[in-house]
Amino acid sequence: MFLPDFYWPLIGFLILAGFGSACEYSPGICGAWADGDIRIGVLSSCHSKVQTLNVRERPEKYNCTQLNLISLVRTLAVVHTIETINNSSFLPGVRLGYYICDTCSDASKAIQSTEQLLAVNGTLPVQCEVLERPNVKAIIGARFSEDSLAVARLLSLYMVPQISTTSSAQTLSDRVRYPAFLRTMPSDVHQTKALVHFMKHFHWDWVGVVYGDDDYGKNALQSFLADSEAADICHAFKEVLPHYLAHNEIDKRIQEVAETIRLSVAKVVVLILKEELVSKLFKEMIRQNTSRTWIASDAWSMSRNISQMEGINQVGDVFGFTFITGPNPGFKEFLQQLTLTPGSVNLFLEEYKQLGKDAGFLTEAVDISMTYGERLAVWSIAHALKHLLNCNETDCPGERDFPPWKLLKELKKINFTMENQTFYFNASGNFMNGYDLINWQPQEASDLPNCLPCENDTWSLKGWTSCKPKEEDYWKWDGSHAIVLLTFTAIGYLLLLFTLIILLVFYGKPVMKQAGGTLCFVMMVGLALSYTSVILFIGKPNVHICRGRQILYALGFSLTVSCILVKALRTFVSFLPRYRQEQAKRFYKPPVIITCGTLIQVLICILWLIFDSPAVEAFQSDQSMIITVQCNEGSGIGFGIMLCYIALLAFVCFLMAFKGRKVPQAFNETGHIILSMLIYLFVWVCFTPVYIAKVNERYSIQAAAILMSCYGVIFCHFAPKWYMALCKKKLQLPAQNLSIRQEQEGEGIPLCIIDVRMPVSGYS
Repeated sequence: MFLPDFYWPLIGFLILAGFGSACEYSPGICGAWADGDIRIGVLSSCHSKVQTLNVRERPEKYNCTQLNLISLVRTLAVVHTIETINNSSFLPGVRLGYYICDTCSDASKAIQSTEQLLAVNGTLPVQCEVLERPNVKAIIGARFSEDSLAVARLLSLYMVPQISTTSSAQTLSDRVRYPAFLRTMPSDVHQTKALVHFMKHFHWDWVGVVYGDDDYGKNALQSFLADSEAADICHAFKEVLPHYLAHNEIDKRIQEVAETIRLSVAKVVVLILKEELVSKLFKEMIRQNTSRTWIASDAWSMSRNISQMEGINQVGDVFGFTFITGPNPGFKEFLQQLTLTPGSVNLFLEEYKQLGKDAGFLTEAVDISMTYGERLAVWSIAHALKHLLNCNETDCPGERDFPPWKLLKELKKINFTMENQTFYFNASGNFMNGYDLINWQPQEASDLPNCLPCENDTWSLKGWTSCKPKEEDYWKWDGSHAIVLLTFTAIGYLLLLFTLIILLVFYGKPVMKQAGGTLCFVMMVGLALSYTSVILFIGKPNVHICRGRQILYALGFSLTVSCILVKALRTFVSFLPRYRQEQAKRFYKPPVIITCGTLIQVLICILWLIFDSPAVEAFQSDQSMIITVQCNEGSGIGFGIMLCYIALLAFVCFLMAFKGRKVPQAFNETGHIILSMLIYLFVWVCFTPVYIAKVNERYSIQAAAILMSCYGVIFCHFAPKWYMALCKKKLQLPAQNLSIRQEQEGEGIPLCIIDVRMPVSGYS
């Protein structure tokens, strides 16, 4: 009689049971647990393989490696559903607990983990009497049919209900050999029939098959061969791969199978394999640049790891079937937080956190809709418990330490509705909830007659395969433009501070009076406002920034030029003929001139804000993924009038200074006024055509123009006073050589009679 290899350890265990007494059993703790009134066991392949299994010589501890995120998420779905039930009033007064043990994707390890779940107070009776009240009352799992087949034999001995959410091997429907096994999906007998109908529909009658050497692969292969032959579908080849991932020959076999597929004329290949084997095979097919039509079994048809692997679009079309999926309310938020109830332990979760992945990674790496089976399994147990414990609205008075066979009896009778669909176990212990047909879509929008539209404010460029949000472009605070502007602005502020210190130190002295007296302080205020306007060119603009930066410059520089106008007018009037000076004195009112010069600009700005206010605008192009966010000065009329008014003041200053350029040097600032106003006029004349042409860099040029204008005023009007105050020696000229009568100083009009009999180059 033929028996699979994995049965022999179990037979040895049962033989030992016939000759021995109760033995202590300590295989190690499970990987996650939470205590409760009634405990549910979970067998999960949280790790994908056991190391050095092929050289194992004695019953030593299994060394499990390669954390499997899909199994981890399925396990967490069980935990979340149990906590959801505990936080509801579905089982009043009853708290569900759980123990989660790892099978490590190995049947022998699965048996060991099952023994741990069944053990009572650390021991497992091995005498002939039946284990009536094990630690857990039901077990959810295992993931792979190979493991479930081994576990189902052991659990059938004690009639502990086992509910698998993914093991689809047809033989598990045998009620004689596996009377305690249930599952929340159909068996492979229905899946292989569906695959054959699908291939027949497309007239694919020449196909290849690759399967695993585990019980799942062998059973599914036999079912598929029988159904396909009945439908006149021929098999080009049948290749087998080792189920054990650490097998010494696995890489060699992968290459051999890939070569068989490449050389075969069959264009359709059925893969009855676990996810990890398909991933290895596809990597080899990509390397060989081989494309086929692939038919996926339920074991990998929804694998995100495979669908997102590099070069997957080169392998060809992928079709398959998956079990009906559905929602799991609150589970996504649970994964994003990954916080467990107090008193619970989850070593698998701790191992995941050590990988350095954020909590939200699991929701992207795994399709959480696949955990619908785990949700159904837990709720199936909950509905059976509700009947077994005689629960009403306030209490569940039934016995809680019941033998598991009573729960199994109730499970076979459940009939409940979820998401408008009815669920129950049929006579074979299966949910008959059907399949979804899967077709993997390649990432490239390339053989379509028209481009697919992007949604939710996303765009894509020609040749792109996905939609992305556009990036906003403006002067970031850490950008090169911003750093340069801020540097020169900071230098400007420092120069103003230095000037302020000089003027305060020499306040009341000739240098201060010749510089313009208190007029200098007003000029510095205007320059400070102008420098501040430059800062508002940096950062993401809004309507207030767009208005503020232009208004600050307009008022600040108008105030500065109005003060320069007073200085130019003073020099011009001072050296008029005496009879004309008396007439001009009536119009020389510095406070009035400065106030009127600035108020006119205030009026211009108010009208500008009312009728043609600056605003924010965003430019985007179909040929760029950049949205340029910038200020718009309206129609430009108000902006132009503002600049023209300052230019008019500057031009008047220039004319008056030019008229008085022959004034004796000791009282002459006309050269400084002429140079500063020429700098201003030249800079802004250059800016005008750039602005009118709407060049993209016009705002950086405007900011630079403001800085140059301010620096021109500082170096033409204040720098000479620094020199005179700090560096130049004061010389006393003989009184008989120079006669000066100054009637007014400072802000007044100096009326002078000069009689120069020697060169005055040394006079200061």
